[in-house]
Amino acid sequence: MIRYGIIGCGSMGREHIENLQALGADAGVQVTALADTHAASREAARAICHGAPQVFDDHRGLLASGLCDAVVIATPNFTHVDMLRDALALPALHILVEKPLVTRMADGLEVLQRAQGRSGIVWVAQEYRYMPPVAELVRIAHGGGVGRIQQVAIREHREPFYPKVGDWNRFSANTGGTLVEKCCHYFNLMDLILQERPLRVFASGGQRVNHLDEDYGGRRPDILDSAYAVIEYPSGARAMLDLCMFAEGSLDNEHVVVVGDAGKLESLLPSQELRHSRREDWGRRAAWGQASGTGRGASVKTVRDTGIKYLGHHFGASWVEHVRFAAAIREGRPAEIGLEEGLRAVATGLAAHRSIDEGRVVELAEVLPEGW
Repeated sequence: MIRYGIIGCGSMGREHIENLQALGADAGVQVTALADTHAASREAARAICHGAPQVFDDHRGLLASGLCDAVVIATPNFTHVDMLRDALALPALHILVEKPLVTRMADGLEVLQRAQGRSGIVWVAQEYRYMPPVAELVRIAHGGGVGRIQQVAIREHREPFYPKVGDWNRFSANTGGTLVEKCCHYFNLMDLILQERPLRVFASGGQRVNHLDEDYGGRRPDILDSAYAVIEYPSGARAMLDLCMFAEGSLDNEHVVVVGDAGKLESLLPSQELRHSRREDWGRRAAWGQASGTGRGASVKTVRDTGIKYLGHHFGASWVEHVRFAAAIREGRPAEIGLEEGLRAVATGLAAHRSIDEGRVVELAEVLPEGW
C-alpha cells in the first residue's frame, strides 16, 4: 500500500484525491492525510474522502506524522518552494508537485540542489502529455508519422482563470505570470514533441479584457489574458503558442498541431479528435502535393482510453499520471517528468514574459544557468 498525503486541498488537491480514490485500495493506494491552512478547503477535501484521513492545518504536521509514503503538493504556486524545502528533507518520501514547479528560477535551482542524493522520486505534474489524443499524437510523431517535425502549434482559447482562495491567482507575483502558471504545460509538451530544448523566445501579450475592474485594497490584477509566443529550437524547428482567456465560445478550446515534411497531425479537445494526413508525392515534388483543405487521404478518429476509471477535469490524464507515478515508486524508476524538465518549462514562460516586458527576443541562456 502506498499511503498518500495531500498538501493543499483546493480544487486541484481534491482532483488528486478523486483520482487516487478511482485507483482505489485494489491498486494499492490510499489517502491517509490531508493538510491545508484554509479550513473550508480542508473540510471539502475530508467530505469527499472514502476513508478517514488524518487532517492537519499545516503541512509540517502532515510531514512529521509518519502517515505518508508519498505526498501531492497542490498549494498556490508561490508556496511550492516552501512545501518542497520541508518535503525534500525526508529522503525517502516520494513527491508529486503540481505545475508550475516554482515561480522564480532561483527557487527552482535551490530545489534541484536540495533534491540531490534522495531515494524518493520527485515528479512534476505536467499531465497534458497523458491526455489520450495528445499521447497518441506524440506516439505517431515520434514514430515518423509526419516525417521530420518542423512546426508545433498549440492554441488554447478558453474562459478566464477560475476563482481561488483569496483570489491569489490574480497577481503575477503569486503565479509566476500567466505564461508560467497556465502555459508551462504547453512549453513542456513542445519540448517533448520536438525532443529538443528551446533556444529563444519572442512573445507578445497583454491584459486586454479580464479582471480590469477588480480592486484588492488598491491593488489591481496584473495577469495577462492573451498572448502569442514563438519558440525556436536548435534544429531550426519552431513552436508557437496562441493563448486567449476570454474565448468562452470555443468548441474545441485546445488544439495541438504538429507539421513535418511528410504530413500533419492535429489533436483537439474536448472532442478528443485526432487527425492525421500525409503529403502526397512529397518526396518527388514536395512543393506540389495535394491541395490543402481537401482532406483527401486524411485519417480522422476519436481517441479515448476506455481503461481510464476517472476522467476528471483533464480527460483522464491525471489518472494516467497517477498510475505511472505509483508504478515508478514500486518499480524503483525515476520520475517521467523530473525537476529539470519542470524547471525548463518554467524558464520558457519566464523568458516569454521578459520578451513581452522588454519587446525583444530573449535567449533561454539569459534565464537558465550555464550548461542547461
